[in-house]
Amino acid sequence: MDNTRILIVSCLLVCGMTAWPACGGQLHVGAASADITPSEPVAVSGQFGLRIARKIESPVTANVIALESRQGDRSIDIAIMVSCDVVYIPDKILSLVRQTVRRSLPKFDTSKIFLNGTHTHTGPVLLVDKYKIPAKGVISVEKYREIFVARVSKAIVDAWGARKPGRVSWGQEQAAVACNRRAVYADGSARMYGRTNTRAFRSLEGYEDQDVNTLFFWDADGEMIALVVNVSCPSQEVESRSTVNADFWHPVRQALRKRYGKKVCVLGWTGASGDQSPHLMYRKAAAERMRKLRGLTRLEEIARRIVRAVEDTHKVVKNDQHAEAPLIHKVETIHLPMRLVKPAEYAEAKTAVDRAKAQIAKDPKTASREYRRMKWYEVTVKRYERQKTDHSPTLETELHVLRVGDAVVCTNAFELFTDYGIRIKARSKAVQTFVVQLVGPGTYIPTAKAVRGGHYSAIVHSSLVGPEGGQMLVDRTVKLIDSLWAKPK
Repeated sequence: MDNTRILIVSCLLVCGMTAWPACGGQLHVGAASADITPSEPVAVSGQFGLRIARKIESPVTANVIALESRQGDRSIDIAIMVSCDVVYIPDKILSLVRQTVRRSLPKFDTSKIFLNGTHTHTGPVLLVDKYKIPAKGVISVEKYREIFVARVSKAIVDAWGARKPGRVSWGQEQAAVACNRRAVYADGSARMYGRTNTRAFRSLEGYEDQDVNTLFFWDADGEMIALVVNVSCPSQEVESRSTVNADFWHPVRQALRKRYGKKVCVLGWTGASGDQSPHLMYRKAAAERMRKLRGLTRLEEIARRIVRAVEDTHKVVKNDQHAEAPLIHKVETIHLPMRLVKPAEYAEAKTAVDRAKAQIAKDPKTASREYRRMKWYEVTVKRYERQKTDHSPTLETELHVLRVGDAVVCTNAFELFTDYGIRIKARSKAVQTFVVQLVGPGTYIPTAKAVRGGHYSAIVHSSLVGPEGGQMLVDRTVKLIDSLWAKPK
């Protein structure tokens, strides 16, 4: 056999073993939804003070898309993506969901499952011992977690069982949804939600990412099964309420299902937006006037903008459907350097912890307010004490990169400041890049500029990982994305 024929045979063998995208594969798609709304009063997460929700303003849901690429009877790669109307996904919750799914699907690689939180501040608490919750009249965190895990796991199994040959389209538009929420002043300081109508105001600290990225999934007959909407904005317009509310994702889902079919599964993904939110930082009077003239609530106005962007995208890409789009899913655990606590920061945290404990002992009625603050500062105290023996502590975190055709999805566990998401998008080899944060427990990663400005979200108590780790996260994510386009040797 001559060298040319040997090369051809070798390439075919490598292609068969590695499922190189050029080999193709039929995309299979399944979808399912689960209602994760509690039937009892529940503590809701996202603020320092304890809030007990006794009213359901809108249901909270978990929405699942299962993907598989197949060549005949052979599975090439898989992914299960779950979007949940909660503030974030604690590591224990992910572990419990994977364990539960494994009991129903023992041969399934559960590492290919990832869950994200939409970061609603009016969703049930999932982290045990975060708040001092009353023993009576409120569902316990442990009991609600059992309900959450059972319902989400069943939806995953249902979505996997529902998969059938399908197609995918991807597209992008823009919508003014998020504002950078950190105001910078003449003295160089910054403040989350700081006043902008003051002489000392100089600028908003960072760039605003207004991309609305969408993935559409269709069955073999061209009927829409599911779609993903990726917006760089946490869903916290009504964040201070003591109610259960999916925030702006509920009216978004309602409008999209009205437009494309009541059975369409809609996943909400929050892009890198640790320094963004839907709250207006300036031009408030003009925006409020237009909202009132339209006769909309703020939630409805935000949803109107997102839905309009999705509809405009749909018009463009609806005839660009791909049945054999490459599907490659890589999962990697990395260790990022933790942000070191300085002696002065430790002293501040230790004083705050001692003060909170004393206040709770003096007046137990204040426990619900002081307890969360105490637990928050305790994390800093423990980190400093760890540094005495571990001089270079690291944080273990899981990344997913998923190629779907010419688009790529990359995840992180944090509230990642917007600049990091822009860096990933700018360097990505994909035609379109979806950055998904809060695929995990969600502490902030601020930029160096934000650290210099200070205040909540940028101070050491707010973040386990600092700018150095943020850039390492960017670099590793980009390298993993690049590997999805690498040709076999």
